Amino acid sequence: MNMISAIKLYIDKMCSESGPGMKIILLDKETVRLKGHILGLSFPCYNTNSSQFQTSIISMAFSQSDMLQREVYLFERLDSGRPNERLKYLKCIVFIRPTKQNIQLLGNELRNPKYSAYYIYFANIIPRTDIKYLAECDESESVREVKELYADFLGVNNNLFSLNLPCCMANLNWLPDALSRSVQGITAVLLSLKLNPVIRYRAGSQAAQILAKLVYEQITKESSLFEFRSHVDGAAPPLLLVIDRRDDPVTPLLHQWTYQAMVHELLQIKNNRLDLSERPNVPKDFKEVVLSGDQDEFYGNNMYSNYGEIGSTIKQLMEEFQRKANDHKKVESIADMKNFIESYPQFKKMSGTVQKHLCVIGELSALSNKRNLFEVSELEQEIACKAEHSAQLQRIKKLIADERVCVDDAIKLVALYALRYERHANCDTSGLLQIIKMRGGRARVVPALLEYAGTHVRQGDLFNMVRITDAVKLTRNLIKGLKGVENVFTQHTPLLKETLEDVFKGRELDPLYPAINSELVPFRRPPQEVVVFIIGGATYEEALSVHQLNNSGYRVILGGTTIHNSQSFIHEVLSATNGIQFKHTKSMIKYCSTDNI
Repeated sequence: MNMISAIKLYIDKMCSESGPGMKIILLDKETVRLKGHILGLSFPCYNTNSSQFQTSIISMAFSQSDMLQREVYLFERLDSGRPNERLKYLKCIVFIRPTKQNIQLLGNELRNPKYSAYYIYFANIIPRTDIKYLAECDESESVREVKELYADFLGVNNNLFSLNLPCCMANLNWLPDALSRSVQGITAVLLSLKLNPVIRYRAGSQAAQILAKLVYEQITKESSLFEFRSHVDGAAPPLLLVIDRRDDPVTPLLHQWTYQAMVHELLQIKNNRLDLSERPNVPKDFKEVVLSGDQDEFYGNNMYSNYGEIGSTIKQLMEEFQRKANDHKKVESIADMKNFIESYPQFKKMSGTVQKHLCVIGELSALSNKRNLFEVSELEQEIACKAEHSAQLQRIKKLIADERVCVDDAIKLVALYALRYERHANCDTSGLLQIIKMRGGRARVVPALLEYAGTHVRQGDLFNMVRITDAVKLTRNLIKGLKGVENVFTQHTPLLKETLEDVFKGRELDPLYPAINSELVPFRRPPQEVVVFIIGGATYEEALSVHQLNNSGYRVILGGTTIHNSQSFIHEVLSATNGIQFKHTKSMIKYCSTDNI
């Protein structure tokens, strides 16, 4: 149950099966965007932003040097319009998604082969008719291997995957391409983990029901691929849980204080890469940095640490680096020289790690202070976790009118207030939106959010699910200093954690989560393996909850159409509600977009 390991195994398989010798990997616009050099020479890195499903499957699992060790010296795009120069000294590994366009392009390649041999690997299930078509194109018999390797997802963390679908709905219904892509991605995840699960979906969510049904139909159609191990000693089968972001719109709106989530919220992580090119005072070498728990040991060990702990840990790393730097100054004998040469690569790597994370943490600190995020985040948590309408309303009015508070942060405060107190007798969302409008903010976000995930949509009571610790203890910890922020600023518990705890405690899931394939259900024991897929995007806070459950001995994988921060979530909400008539926010009509009236 490790998403990055699954991708690595597939890539290793591709490289080993092609045998020794120099290799090129031929990719489509969806399977990779690698940057690097070949033997000191730059090779083209094509812009793939035009692809809605642009991913970086290989680059998120392996670094460029890792691929060089596997004798892969060149990466090219299948649709790049390459010159017809023949490179018969190279073996060609083809790793593409089985789309109609890719099959046509690959057929053209095989009719006029440029390389000595072709090893073809599809990232998902390919129809037999397409295999037949490719065989007919291979007149020179240069194809040595054709296989399906189910690596049709983006391995973000060991317990987290994404399909890189920033928007999956229009008019509050599935976008057809996004629905098809989600079915394919989930199928690939199940095949890579060798799971044939019970499929449950969130009752009342048409999007979840449609997706669950289509995944079940795909498993039934390809039943021979899903003949995995039987359930030993009466153990329950695995569970695929399809849920809807609209049930929990609070989690993606909250500011986060754990390292990975905080970086994504303030600086935005894309395909495990952080673009700092627009940030002033960032050294040239760190304009783009890789944040991969698999490739960066410090990041892997601390991605779930809170902001205070990170400061302490980076200080310890600095002190260790300084000790090693001083040791390297004492080169007085042949033995010292030998030790210096042997340890230099590790020293150099450590130097880069220290500089990179100091740079990132410096940016987080600057943004937190500039945007007054300590005060803003504390109020966000209070709104999410406590029903104190009158006091919270006064604090919100004061904060959102303060010019030191970013208008986007002000909008989030109003959005959280509107979600919690939507049906409160004294709800004053319109008054708060007037302040937002006076500041030039996007007031239309709040009515759009209520149409997307208001009380008429959500199943159950979202806010009663929130857990809160002792307020006196929180105050005492805050006084102790920054390290106390783990308690004072992380009161909120995602709805997903509550749901998963119910699953593992064996509580009744019907009727909230009905099963599609009910013939697999009559097991008294709870499932040992669970895959959760969130339509509308997962968050790093939910990934933290999954990490905590896995550390307690459970086995959970989390995935989503994308990985949201607050701004990408708001963008998806506006996209999903664009053009629909707003029926539940008529009192806010003057703040709505003209397309929704």
